Amino acid sequence: MALINENYLKLQGSYLFAEIAKRVASFKNENPNANIIRLGIGDVTKPLAPAIIEELHNAVDEMASAETFRGYGPEQGYKFLIQKIIDMDYNPLGVSLEDDEVFISDGSKSDVGNFQEIFQTANTVAITDPVYPVYLDTNVMAGRTGYYKADGHFDNVVYMECNAENQFKPDLPKEKVDLIYLCVPNNPTGTALTRTDLKKWVDYAKENQAIILYDAAYEAYIQEEDIPHSIYEIEGAKDVAVEFRSFSKSAGFTGTRCAFTVVPKSVMAFTQDGKTYPLNALWNRRQTTKFNGVPYIIQRGAAAVYSPEGQKQIRDIIAYYMANAKIITEGLQSIGLQVFGGVNAPYIWLKTPNGMDSWSFFDKLLSETHIVGTPGAGFGPSGEGYFRLTAFGNRESTEEAIVRIKTKLII
Repeated sequence: MALINENYLKLQGSYLFAEIAKRVASFKNENPNANIIRLGIGDVTKPLAPAIIEELHNAVDEMASAETFRGYGPEQGYKFLIQKIIDMDYNPLGVSLEDDEVFISDGSKSDVGNFQEIFQTANTVAITDPVYPVYLDTNVMAGRTGYYKADGHFDNVVYMECNAENQFKPDLPKEKVDLIYLCVPNNPTGTALTRTDLKKWVDYAKENQAIILYDAAYEAYIQEEDIPHSIYEIEGAKDVAVEFRSFSKSAGFTGTRCAFTVVPKSVMAFTQDGKTYPLNALWNRRQTTKFNGVPYIIQRGAAAVYSPEGQKQIRDIIAYYMANAKIITEGLQSIGLQVFGGVNAPYIWLKTPNGMDSWSFFDKLLSETHIVGTPGAGFGPSGEGYFRLTAFGNRESTEEAIVRIKTKLII
């Protein structure tokens, strides 16, 4: 008799974005002529930068010749990309890394979800609330949590509530935890942590022998000077933190899939009998067993991000999206809505009007303005009463969305 992993049965309903897609499809079926503007899922809309396209073409041509054809590549990634990451992303910050501390992957979502595999299920997990669903759901699947409760929380998970009162910055846990998920700049709230904020977390992790799983997928959108671009800018972080980065939002690789995870060899966890063991070796073992690497062609395209032309082109694209964020923020504020984020991230986090719950506001926004956003409740109990919009649409759609909200949304 084949038995299932019953931890999957603890998961609540459909995955957030699947539920959104279901509701939009139903609305579209009933309103076939509706012109729907999608500001919900954080997918990019600008095409890949010309420098990236050129290098992808060059790599494709190489695959047509026996002399330059590539088969299986290193599961950890090609050195030509890893070295550019170290030279361009970390050395300018004063962070030194060895090439075997950087692992190329097909996405931060995959890595963030998979990294928990190398820890015991007895570990206590702390997540911010609201939070990107993958952090929680993969720990539920692994059996690291208890059961779902009526108040929207899972047993055996430490929820670090983020709200307007604490500026959406999590407070340190009052109890001891082992694994800490931080997303900076944050998805969904769009807020970020300063050097002073992060130093508190690094100190906590060192004092409690905890590991910080630091999702920096939106690092390229940081605008303010006091926001670190890497947790490794904080003294001691290389002893307690794993950092996840992505080309998806910074360079438009949502459809081509490329990211990387940094696992310093100085980050240690413990065996049951108290011996230390480097996470780097464990992650390398996991990846070489379960992952065959990112295609050579895609890695060549990612390497082009670091060319002078590539750097200029992706900065222009990021500036385009952040201009969208400003349009959305100012438009919502002009009709009296309370708005957060949109400064260091391409997400705008708004308080739903008149105490409306977030799924009701989703339906209201869709029916009255034909705009799709993301209900805050889908990101956790503390997301109730909030709503996320993204700046990844094109300029025309973004401007049209604000016009519709101003003229058609009944508040």
